[in-house]
Amino acid sequence: MSPRLAMMEPMEDPGCSSPPDGAGPCRCEAVRARQLQRALTLEYVTVGWNVVEGVIAVAAALSADSIALLGFGIDSFVECASGGILIWRLKAERSDHSPGQVDQLDRRARRLVGLSLFLLAGYVGVEAISTLITLERPRPSWVGIALLVVSMGVMRWLARAKQRAASELSSEALAADSFQTTACFWLSVIGLSGIAVNAALGWWWADPVAALVMSWFIVREGREAWRGQTCGCH
Repeated sequence: MSPRLAMMEPMEDPGCSSPPDGAGPCRCEAVRARQLQRALTLEYVTVGWNVVEGVIAVAAALSADSIALLGFGIDSFVECASGGILIWRLKAERSDHSPGQVDQLDRRARRLVGLSLFLLAGYVGVEAISTLITLERPRPSWVGIALLVVSMGVMRWLARAKQRAASELSSEALAADSFQTTACFWLSVIGLSGIAVNAALGWWWADPVAALVMSWFIVREGREAWRGQTCGCH
């Protein structure tokens, strides 16, 4: 299951201390700058990977009429939007915004992430039900299977790295984004299950059923992101 903010522990840096006699800037500022840069790098990687992933997934989904793969592909573009929101939030802090302004931006960014998840869940759910009602039979997609396998590894690594960065920065928005990346990992697992079963056994309904499971999972992640939680690390 996805990580909880309540379980996150602050990560202290032994190099964060005030210089003797108040000479020079606090070393904490340099540490914070490095943490912000690491978080920004993770978001740039997220956006770049998801653009490639989304294009391949949507193209494969349209070719195979796979709603599970289409939902996964659209989620990749939602993840791009989420990454863009986090880049905006992190850059705002680097632009010397006050702590109060940063907190306000963090809450706004977190809710935008949650809203994007709700919209995606609604779309995937409606399309999956429509596919089941109309008996539209998706075809197996070997390109989709390969993409989902690779995505599982990439999303797992990114989610863990973002979780650490969120703890360092005490950022609920970044933690919400790590939830979304974790959700993307589980969407890879769920989508792979449905598509693989269809390819191996010819059970066409496994594809839209997997998409329905995806939509439930996405709603849950969106609710957590929207509500937000405190990690006790401020």
